[in-house]
Amino acid sequence: MKWVSLFIGALVAAPVAVALTLWRARRAVVRARLLAERARRRQHLLELASLTGGLAHEIKNPLSTIKLNLKLLAEDFARSSDDSSRRSYNRLLRVQDEVQRVYDILDDFLKYAGNQELHRSESDLRQVVEELIDFFRPQAESGHVVVRSSLPEAPLLCSVDVGLIKQAILNLMINAAQAMGEGGELLLRLSSDQERAVLEVIDTGLGIEPKLRERIFDAYYSTRPGGSGLGLPTTRRIIRQHDGEIRVDSELGKGTRFVVSLPLSQAK
Repeated sequence: MKWVSLFIGALVAAPVAVALTLWRARRAVVRARLLAERARRRQHLLELASLTGGLAHEIKNPLSTIKLNLKLLAEDFARSSDDSSRRSYNRLLRVQDEVQRVYDILDDFLKYAGNQELHRSESDLRQVVEELIDFFRPQAESGHVVVRSSLPEAPLLCSVDVGLIKQAILNLMINAAQAMGEGGELLLRLSSDQERAVLEVIDTGLGIEPKLRERIFDAYYSTRPGGSGLGLPTTRRIIRQHDGEIRVDSELGKGTRFVVSLPLSQAK
């Protein structure tokens, strides 16, 4: 009778096995469809990014011509002393400012959305920070901001695209200086933590409210009038391209600290 029990067991198990096989097959089909849909969306986003980048370039070209002609017109009106010419001159200056603002927005967009190819080299982050401080100090001092630094004695070598990393850090320095409208202190502190270099950009500004802190890396979000809202998103994108991380700590009334970490070369 043993074979009867085995036969009955096989009859009972067969539908279960068939059902399990069908469930697995259906799951594989659904997964394949999801992957295909994601691939289509990714391709669409790449095409859209390429299209918008090309459009921005096309807009910048006539804007350059408009800027030049506005400059020439303004010079013509500036030579006249009658009231009508002076009014026209002042209007032209306002139009020039607006055209320049559009130009800058497009420039920031291209930096954020463009296809950036990294040209890495073995670089000492101490030297990078020192060069940025020397470059930025006159601008900071004009806004009554004192720039200080705390740098290690030993080199901190990282494989980075120096131009892009400078752009990312400079964005943080500009952001910090703007947060201190009436002046303050900007500190750049560089150190190492195990296998990573750590750069802190600290300001003594008003700080960022907790509900706003979650949005500062969102594209086109800015609390500063006239700001493009692309400086910090561009910085985060560059840092992530270098396998790095960025975070922000802030306390109202005391200031803000951005912390950037990048892999050290010997860690790879």
